[in-house]
Amino acid sequence: MTRKTLGYVKLIWNCPNCGSRNPGPQKICSNCATPQPDNVKFEQLPQAELITDAAEIAQAKAGPDVHCYYCGSRNPATAKVCSQCGADLTQATARESGQILGTPQSGPAQPIECPSCGAPNDPNAAKCIQCGAALTEPQPAAPLPVSAPAPAQKGQFPLFAIIIGVAMLALIGGCIFFLVLSTRTTDLTGQVESVAWTRRVLVQELVPISGQDWRDQLPPGAVVGSCSERQRGSERQDTGQTREVCGTPYTVDTGSGFGEVRQDCETEPIYEEVPVYADYCSFTATVWQTVPGPTLTGTDLNAAWPQANLLGPNQREAGREESYEVVFKTDGKAYTYSTTDFNEFQQFQIGSRWTLKVNSFDVVTSVEPPQ
Repeated sequence: MTRKTLGYVKLIWNCPNCGSRNPGPQKICSNCATPQPDNVKFEQLPQAELITDAAEIAQAKAGPDVHCYYCGSRNPATAKVCSQCGADLTQATARESGQILGTPQSGPAQPIECPSCGAPNDPNAAKCIQCGAALTEPQPAAPLPVSAPAPAQKGQFPLFAIIIGVAMLALIGGCIFFLVLSTRTTDLTGQVESVAWTRRVLVQELVPISGQDWRDQLPPGAVVGSCSERQRGSERQDTGQTREVCGTPYTVDTGSGFGEVRQDCETEPIYEEVPVYADYCSFTATVWQTVPGPTLTGTDLNAAWPQANLLGPNQREAGREESYEVVFKTDGKAYTYSTTDFNEFQQFQIGSRWTLKVNSFDVVTSVEPPQ
């Protein structure tokens, strides 16, 4: 990061005795002649302008002013003896410096109204141009008391708030109702009336295909036909050039009644979006695709798998699926229970009795042997 000095601006200080505004380099209040104490801070002018006077710039660069050890008077950093009492300044205390005062206001600021005659004055003025009175720092107006809002009366709620409230209650109520119905179960005793099973061998087959795609995305073993170069996308590329990116200027108290206007900058590379080209090709290939496979069904407990050895020379097994259903009869009503567990399915002998867990939607959630 590079730190730049854009220039220097005059600061102000407010007299603690009479409240008058004074130019930063001035050591004694122009209204009441009170010396500036070492604990009175400098502030920015309402409308800042960079100084151009060489002597003032040199004073700003010299460093923070010092306060005499003996009489407390403020002296320039370059002074050897106190201008007030003539004492040696080797034991003098340097004013605080380095505080960030904020962003300098370069645009037009509001005029200051004279507290004595009411005449408008330049925002940076220390004395009234009309009557010569000292211009004190304007005090912010006292905030008006905020009265507590009147309590809402019955029947005065906005219509949209009522609608939203009713909709939210209905949504929450619906979710709770569904949750209760789906989790609450009833125990019923059912007798196995019938069973059914389905087993399927998943099959893939080598199938010839043709098409177009990017060269690096062609299927394995594809025969490449004609290709053409096309734009596939874009990428950021360093141009080899740089640019300077700077932050907002800010004023730093130098302790001399002047502020240094600084700006922090960084150098960053300049990128540009450049097109990326690649080969787009036609191709032919033979790929594995899912085709209907052999399936067996039954209505007993002796589930079996279809014969996979009946597959063709260009086919291969790609997995297996199985599903089982048991129909229970209870009190004149039938319930169907589904499972994919063959060991569980084999327990449901025709005519055997079981305890069914049935929820409010007439769905069998689980089956247990009778107690």
